[in-house]
Amino acid sequence: MAELRWYGHNCFRIRAREATLLTDPVGKGTGYTLSKQTADVVTISDEHADHANLDAVKPTTAGTAPTIIRGPGEYEVHDVFLTGVRTYHENQRGAERSYNTVYLLELEGMVICHLGDLGHLLTDEQAEAMAKVDILLVPIGGGGGLEPAKSAEVIAQIQPKIVIPMQYATGQGDKALGSLEPFGKELGIAMPPAEDKLTIRQADLSETMRVVVLNVATS
Repeated sequence: MAELRWYGHNCFRIRAREATLLTDPVGKGTGYTLSKQTADVVTISDEHADHANLDAVKPTTAGTAPTIIRGPGEYEVHDVFLTGVRTYHENQRGAERSYNTVYLLELEGMVICHLGDLGHLLTDEQAEAMAKVDILLVPIGGGGGLEPAKSAEVIAQIQPKIVIPMQYATGQGDKALGSLEPFGKELGIAMPPAEDKLTIRQADLSETMRVVVLNVATS
């Protein structure tokens, strides 16, 4: 069983039997305030302050510092397999805003894909690397990341079983970005009520894709 909570922007805490992971610890420049988090593994999709607030990450109760993953490659930490895939913030291959790393996290018999600050459609090679994704964490609010129309196209390229939107305007932060509703229109669905967390097992996955909207966690 995996539990996912969203802390705003691109920051998620993922708790599983194998380990606790934190993605892109969110910086205050977004409007969000990340409470101190304990994690075994922290992934950083890019080095911008909004994605790399390591001051908010503390050691585990055993005093062990988290493993920080930065950039492409294959990693195995605490029985979690991670694959970093090189992508970009825009179509100019990093010329404007540099690199972005998409992470594939294999845990609890599932594959969770965190797209980071992806700003372009996937190449065939990139899409092939993400062909077995179960849960997709996708930016939808523009501002350098994907806008709703491109978000929908990337979802079609990957075809995950669950989609969780991130990096969009909420009452707490990212107020300069687009809202959730245009994303729903691109997908042709009404957005479901927001949940505080997603608790999911492999057996819960369906071949019919569903969208899960998460509230911003405070602790």
